[in-house]
Amino acid sequence: MRPILSRFITFLSLVCAAPIYAAEPAYHIAHQDVLPGDVKWDYLTYDIDSRRLFITRGDHVDVYDTALGRVVASIAGTLGVHGVALAPEFNKGFTSNGRGDTVTVFELSSLKVLATLPTGKKPDAIVYDPFTRRVFAANGESGNLTVIDAGSNKILATVAVGGKLEFTAVDGRGLLYVNVEDRNTLAVVDTVTLSLVARYDLSASCDEPTGLAIDPAAERLFVGCRNQKMAVVSGKTGKILATVPIGKGCDATAYDSELRLAFSSNGEGTLTIISTGTYSVRQTLATQPTARTLALDEAGHRIYTVAAEMAAPGTAGARPPLKPGTFTLLTVSR
Repeated sequence: MRPILSRFITFLSLVCAAPIYAAEPAYHIAHQDVLPGDVKWDYLTYDIDSRRLFITRGDHVDVYDTALGRVVASIAGTLGVHGVALAPEFNKGFTSNGRGDTVTVFELSSLKVLATLPTGKKPDAIVYDPFTRRVFAANGESGNLTVIDAGSNKILATVAVGGKLEFTAVDGRGLLYVNVEDRNTLAVVDTVTLSLVARYDLSASCDEPTGLAIDPAAERLFVGCRNQKMAVVSGKTGKILATVPIGKGCDATAYDSELRLAFSSNGEGTLTIISTGTYSVRQTLATQPTARTLALDEAGHRIYTVAAEMAAPGTAGARPPLKPGTFTLLTVSR
């Protein structure tokens, strides 16, 4: 056999033997739904069991049934509501009411309000820790955490952290992480002893940490920062493992453990999708300006975000005025 022909056949056999991988499906906006009510909102929380999305709306929480495609109920009396935490084993939900300095406890099945509990000043993020069966409300102005027993609705303690507290995440093994926005740190709290155990300095890579998500298996955190970076942080050591570029105005992050993807919703009108295996941007999806928060449906691999049309350009450092009647829920899927 001639040498050139031999080399060609060898090359062809290698190509044919190499595995062929299908291209990863791209994310797209699958559905847009204009919802009634004022154009006010903050965090979104998805309940995987009921397939309902809890949308905070300023003075109430809308409950959106994703199967039916409509708002089916509202939880009233949540003044300045920021977030919703779910404790399904107790059939309860908890809202953080920033202008009321309270937490509202409601029944998940009926959505009936069960109790209203006092907190520190301006509770913002709120999270349920299944390891201790406790709820932690991060009080943005008083710089502490209000700890609630999810079963009895009793206030157990107040944990001093310091600084302007933002998003929280728990690892399910006794640790809580909370962004301290004005100090560029990530605080670590023991949810059993209710003590502050560490402060991780993020200032080398992250300015004003806001969004926070966790990969509990690898104990790594995905921190959305206002300097258009996502910092990937070791929960064990505080070491910054990587920094990845994201869009402007991030206010929430999420992590899909099955797909090993991290997400950053950016108020500029983009969703940054990141491969956590290579710490690289997989896709930047155009959403809508003001779509700064999100919720993840990990079972369906969907992202929910909300936005509204801007009435006019905003002044520097301030959120722009928004057009009434344009509050829109965007469903992002593969």
